[in-house]
Amino acid sequence: MEESKNVSGAILYGIIAVFLLAIFSSLIFSLLLKFTSLQESSLQFIITAISFVSLFIGGFISGGKGKQKGWLLGGLTGLIYSTIIFLFQYLGFDKLFDFQQMIYHICFILTAMMGGILGVNLSNKSRNA
Repeated sequence: MEESKNVSGAILYGIIAVFLLAIFSSLIFSLLLKFTSLQESSLQFIITAISFVSLFIGGFISGGKGKQKGWLLGGLTGLIYSTIIFLFQYLGFDKLFDFQQMIYHICFILTAMMGGILGVNLSNKSRNA
């Protein structure tokens, strides 16, 4: 029971981190779009890169908090993030993921898994030092 509590807490920390980073970056980009002559299409690559970094950080935090099975913690963090986005898109806009979005979300999950693996390994190193 204690281990499942630790796993769910670690994933929750990761999900919160991802969404806080998403909210903060959305605020920054909306201000840039409002008060400069930038177009949304010119920021697409940067927004995608920040999404991947946010998922990596979320997986890293999950792995660091969980201290074991980083691939699982990061993967679940990415999967829960993708599920929330899917539900928001489906229930809010009545649209399913298209093929390109599916590829993005699979890559998001893999990126969060890598972050989880690194988070576990770095947290174990600092604990052993």
